[in-house]
Amino acid sequence: WPPGPIHPAACPISPPHFPLQQGTQPFSIRIEGDVTLGGLFPVHARGLAGVPCGEVKKEKGIHRMEAMLYALDQINADPQLLPNLTLGARILDTCSRDTYALEQSLTFVQALIQKDTSDVRCADGRPPLLTRPERVVAVVGASASSVSIMVANVLRLFAIPQISYASTAPELSDNNRYDYFSRVVPPDSYQAQAMLDVVKALGWNYVSTLASEGNYGESGVEAFVQISREAGGVCIAQSMKIPREPRAGEFDKLIKRLMETPNARGIIIFANEDDIKRVLEAARRASLTGHFLWVGSDSWGSKISPILRQEEVAEGAVTILPKRASIDGFDQYFTSRSLENNRRNIWFAEFWEDDFKCKLTRPGAQPEEATRKCTGEERIGRDSTYEQEGKVQFVIDAVYAMAHALHNMHLDLCPGAPGLCERMDPMDGRTLLHYIRGVTFNGSAGTPVMFNENGDAPGRYDIFQYQLTNTTVPGYKAIGQWTEYLRLNVSEMQWSGGQQDIPSSVCSLPCGPGERKKMVKGVPCCWHCELCDGYQYQLDEFTCETCPFDMRPSPNRTACRPTPIVKLEWSSPWAVLPVCLAMAGILSTTFVVVTFVRHNNTPIVRASGRELSYVLLTGIFLIYAITFLMIAEPGVVVCAARRLFLGLGMALSYSALLTKTNRIYRIFEQGKKAVTPPRFISPTSQLAITFSLSAVQLVGTLAWLGALPPHSVIDYEEQRVPNPEAARGVLKCDMSDLSLICCLGYSLLLMVTCTVYAIKARGVPETFNEAKPIGFTMYTTCIVWLAFVPIFFGTAQSAEKIYIQTTTLTVSMSLSASVSLGMLYVPKVYVIIFHPEQNVAKRKRSFKAAATTISASTRLSQKGSEHQNGADAAPAGSDEQTWVMRLVQ
Repeated sequence: WPPGPIHPAACPISPPHFPLQQGTQPFSIRIEGDVTLGGLFPVHARGLAGVPCGEVKKEKGIHRMEAMLYALDQINADPQLLPNLTLGARILDTCSRDTYALEQSLTFVQALIQKDTSDVRCADGRPPLLTRPERVVAVVGASASSVSIMVANVLRLFAIPQISYASTAPELSDNNRYDYFSRVVPPDSYQAQAMLDVVKALGWNYVSTLASEGNYGESGVEAFVQISREAGGVCIAQSMKIPREPRAGEFDKLIKRLMETPNARGIIIFANEDDIKRVLEAARRASLTGHFLWVGSDSWGSKISPILRQEEVAEGAVTILPKRASIDGFDQYFTSRSLENNRRNIWFAEFWEDDFKCKLTRPGAQPEEATRKCTGEERIGRDSTYEQEGKVQFVIDAVYAMAHALHNMHLDLCPGAPGLCERMDPMDGRTLLHYIRGVTFNGSAGTPVMFNENGDAPGRYDIFQYQLTNTTVPGYKAIGQWTEYLRLNVSEMQWSGGQQDIPSSVCSLPCGPGERKKMVKGVPCCWHCELCDGYQYQLDEFTCETCPFDMRPSPNRTACRPTPIVKLEWSSPWAVLPVCLAMAGILSTTFVVVTFVRHNNTPIVRASGRELSYVLLTGIFLIYAITFLMIAEPGVVVCAARRLFLGLGMALSYSALLTKTNRIYRIFEQGKKAVTPPRFISPTSQLAITFSLSAVQLVGTLAWLGALPPHSVIDYEEQRVPNPEAARGVLKCDMSDLSLICCLGYSLLLMVTCTVYAIKARGVPETFNEAKPIGFTMYTTCIVWLAFVPIFFGTAQSAEKIYIQTTTLTVSMSLSASVSLGMLYVPKVYVIIFHPEQNVAKRKRSFKAAATTISASTRLSQKGSEHQNGADAAPAGSDEQTWVMRLVQ
């Protein structure tokens, strides 16, 4: 038998008496009816060690229990719902303890247990008159998830359906283990999803979790962690648990551990009110007001008690609460309750004393002088503070869900019957469960009440934020709602100190443009940012890709853009000097040619070898002119002209000089041996030799043009410097450094050969002075081109290669041409213009006389004599060519 006295009617003669022990609580509330519903409510708090029950709980206990009584009154008074049937109740106190609730819930299964009463006798030996306990067809409750789990394990054994009004643990959604359990509040898995959506909406991806030890806290956090893992995008920095019986300093240690990951400012907290309050106190003691960004579950909701005197620490906290409304009818009902009209509530007197802070007078009890006596005239809400408890709506909805299920079941099984028919008496629990899961109606707040296949109600939550500033009255402000998806008004949110900008709770700050994420192993929300360097751009958030060869990254390295194309401009400082030298050279060469043409038949012009001189001057002109081709914008014509004329001018010049030096050398060498002149010293022969030597360059160039047609190219490698902003594509002809040197190679070979002959002819008498200027010309030219080679190849890796090499080449060519022009022709032009009296014919000499003179001069030179026999030498101011011409004539 369950605890409690035996009903007096059991033994009418000499009934036994079982007095209540001092300090025990009344057992239950009974309300008669055709169908009895069970009720489980935490009327009292958990008692201290050794005592099952503690102080009365006004809101979570009395308010919720009275909500069931109110709902029963409304249903029994409704002619449309369960007509001709009355709902009764058996309401028990769980004392906020799962083990105690399990003991109490055995009352609900008494009628289903067959008892052996053969050995039960009254005092006079007669058998007792046993009253069979009422049959509880379904149970409303419990409140805490841990209590509901414990009770559900027992009720399912006896097929008693159960509807909870406050248990939200995700574990209870397991239809295999808790198949008779349903609830009108959404499970914490929905709440966890709503909290995750809030975290994502605020842009947070790195948070910690904090849970009270027990089914509610641990299951809630577990659901949040699992959903965040499946959805991705949010990482858990730390997941900590608050012990059931925390030791001194435990909460300070929790705060210290949370600060080990300071970037995880967002704290997801599934904890009871007392734990929430102590966590906030510890944060205040650690001077971390405003650091943590709290996201609280429905246990925090919009309650004042957890944040009382901790308002600054709690400022900005975002809390979740199942969508609910205040039921006006219940307010009218409850505020009208008194000691006289509410005798059915066996705990109401205890509530009255606690609510009005007074003491009722009991028979035999000694009044306490210091305590105010209750008059019985007090009124709830007038003489005490009253605010409807948040789960009242769900208690009413749970009772109505039972009523609608019974109503539909009665319509199907007992059509037209005024009361219970045989098919409903006794009630089949599985059939009732089927009807419970199938109900759909508008609840007390006007929102639909229904259940899914697991017995869960749809998720509907209000999102609150605790705000201190910019509000008329500091408190919780509704900022959004969640019904399968989040609707959050971010503009109405404010944080510590009234800050409007959303604070961050991220492991790593977002990478800037042009930076890629290098993930931290094992923590998908943490990364290091690496800049895409060189010619790389950001392909996606994890990858840097190299731009195509003809492109460079944009300034923010998020895309590629075409590389600018440059060429040597006429206005460039690199072009000004070569152009000035070339212009001066062309004008000077033209002046020399014009002077020679005007004085074509004068002795000096004739003596200089007119034919070779004009060929040499043409080559010099071409050398100067090539400067303009080297600076002109590359194209097919320009590139072809560069190939053709780059080496041709030098080939003509040095072919002519080589022919001239070779002629001088052969004449004087022949003069030492015989009096007969050497072969091929006539002007025609000299021209033939010169053009033959130049033809090699021309033929080679034409063959090159035929084999590889010229074209312009854009070289992106030449100025591909480390800094992409300075990168340029160079428009140039398709001539490599090697091909350019090959183009000049033949001319340089002629130059070297000519220099060799100039050295061999250094012994020619000074009076035969044509060889001396040629020698100086070639020596100087060699020095110029020796300087050119290291400069040209030494700048091959320079970003300014195109400018330096082009300028070096053109200046070197102009200098070599200027040396030839200055050494060989400026003195002759000077004599022609300023000293025409020296430009007169001299007497002819025989080759034999000349040879004799050469021999004599050679001997005198060997003896160190500087004096030449005037009769044997050529006239002063004459040169070897003049002497040879006279000799030939």
